Formats: sequence, structure tokens, C-alpha cells
Amino acid sequence: QVRLVESGGGLVQPGGSLRLSCAASGFTFSRYAMNWYRQAPGKERELVASITTGGSTNYPDSVKGRFTVSRDNAGNTLFLQMNSLKFEDTAVYYCHLQIVIMNYWGQGTQVTVSS
Repeated sequence: QVRLVESGGGLVQPGGSLRLSCAASGFTFSRYAMNWYRQAPGKERELVASITTGGSTNYPDSVKGRFTVSRDNAGNTLFLQMNSLKFEDTAVYYCHLQIVIMNYWGQGTQVTVSS
């Protein structure tokens, strides 16, 4: 079955960097677009990065220029490099996959930006 396992979250100071990873299994990773979402306390889950099978990427304005999504198809892993982190980036970050009408989520990894 599909399994997505995020890692790499933690506590970081404003202006710092983190790299998140999502280990994927149970499907042919290279054949699907992948996404990163985040959810802050009291807010709706929001999309922060997308990457197609061909490596094209898309970001909302809130993270553009600071976040970079990438993928390692040989290792079945999705990454999110986050630089110049801000207080408002504090959230639980989720790896996401959609296959037809089914949505799959990892358990999430907490990112806290605090001084």
C-alpha cells in the first residue's frame, strides 16, 4: 500500500534553513506528481510546493524564492529545501500524492521557527 513518511522537521531560528524528506513506497514514484502541504494551528492546510514527473515546480508567492522542491526517483524520495525561514512558516508539513481520486498523506513533520 502507499506509504509516505516525512522527516527532517525541527526547531530553527528565523533566517535559518531546514531540509525535509519524504520517503515514498507502495507505488511507482517516478510516475506521479508530488506535493508538499503545510498546516499551521488554527489554519487550513495549504499547498507550498509541487513537482511534476518531469521536474517542473510550482510555489505560492508566500514561499517562492525561499523553498525548493526536488525529487530523487531512484531513491523514491521527495525533498523540500527551506531557506530564509520566517515565523509564519511554523506548521506541520505533509507530503501528498494524488492517484486518480485518492489522496494520500504522510503523518507530517513539525517545523517550528522561533528565536
